[in-house]
Amino acid sequence: MSEPFSSDRPAVPGFRPVPHTGVIYVMDRARQLGFRAGDPDWCNLGQGQPETGPLPHSPPRPAAVHIAADDYEYAPVGGMEALRRAVATLYNVRYRQGRASQYGPENVCICGGGRSSLTRVVASLGNVNLGHVLPDYTAYEELLEIFGTFSAIPLLLEPESGYALSTRDLRREIAGRGLGALLLSNPSNPTGRVLRGSALAAWVHEARELKCTLILDEFYSHYLWDEALVSGTTVSAAEFVDDVNVDPVVILDGLTKGWRCPGWRLSWIVGPAAVIEAATSAGSFLDGGGNRPLQDAACSLLDPERARQEVIAIHEAFARKRRLLIDGLRGAGLVVEHEPDGGFYVWASVASLPAPLNDGDAFFEAALAEHVITVPGMFFDINPGKRRADHTSRFRQYLRFSFGPDEASVALAVQRLQAMVARVAPKDGARR
Repeated sequence: MSEPFSSDRPAVPGFRPVPHTGVIYVMDRARQLGFRAGDPDWCNLGQGQPETGPLPHSPPRPAAVHIAADDYEYAPVGGMEALRRAVATLYNVRYRQGRASQYGPENVCICGGGRSSLTRVVASLGNVNLGHVLPDYTAYEELLEIFGTFSAIPLLLEPESGYALSTRDLRREIAGRGLGALLLSNPSNPTGRVLRGSALAAWVHEARELKCTLILDEFYSHYLWDEALVSGTTVSAAEFVDDVNVDPVVILDGLTKGWRCPGWRLSWIVGPAAVIEAATSAGSFLDGGGNRPLQDAACSLLDPERARQEVIAIHEAFARKRRLLIDGLRGAGLVVEHEPDGGFYVWASVASLPAPLNDGDAFFEAALAEHVITVPGMFFDINPGKRRADHTSRFRQYLRFSFGPDEASVALAVQRLQAMVARVAPKDGARR
């Protein structure tokens, strides 16, 4: 790959170049080739955005936002009381029924989007070893080096184990590396693995016993693909917390994925009240708080029954697209080692394709020529501070493909990718 972090703009004294990594890089690259949002000739399987229009059986999408006189004022840095209470109620209804310890508004901090909530939490960490898994969400890379108050420790996940970490291995990593906190996405971006049920309960138990804070990015918690689950089922570590103010479990989520409202830029942190106080204080100098009118409007979206109907609609629509993309990639000769159990991404290998398409970067560039956007796997081999200098990524022959766009766009992308590979493949169909 040509150096994705460089810029041809002249340097300005006192400022350093900030890398264009992951989705930002691939979208910039696509725009250089003519991509514009809404262009029906482009298939955007790169950006992590779900389709935002109406779905069959989904609740009506908000068409207007009322702005009251006091909505012109700042919102509290920690969020509007009504929305914090609505988030707490949703978690209690979904995961805490019959439990003595319940979440309250003091356990919720409202932020201006997913990266804002992540930044607030990370800015609140002390001088600890923070574990993070590989592969994982590309935006973690800069986040894990910018504050410098903690040491980021990578934990390698292997395809042979389904990109999973057993409870025994988790305990060994926490104790052996002296981890004070562990950050990961669940469901995972990009692999689609999911910790749930007894496995997730065991992780919460180990965190409690070993005094290691779990920071769980649960933005894809509405996207589960186990057919044995009841329709409308979601996942959260909140189900296995004993005391909401004692157990070291911090949860991040928002409207971006589960409610299909990425443009609202509204997220939340759920956890012990002490963490919420710290995150609120961090927000006072990081971002100042979220959008007040949209916080008011969001309260109705979090009504538990309305939220359940949205999840059911997501499961129905996205399950079809998931199957379409998995089968289409396999039909093109890519290897999907583990079908995603959650999220809306497929993590696939191009190692068995003919050269030059057996390299993630080359495949990415070739797909752009077909007006299909993907994300090379190397971006998920997050490397804060570039401490693993000059290494060859384990994921150079992988890419992440999104089935977030509408079904017609996913189908067109599959058709184009299959045709692209067919043009390069030997005529006898053999793979080199």
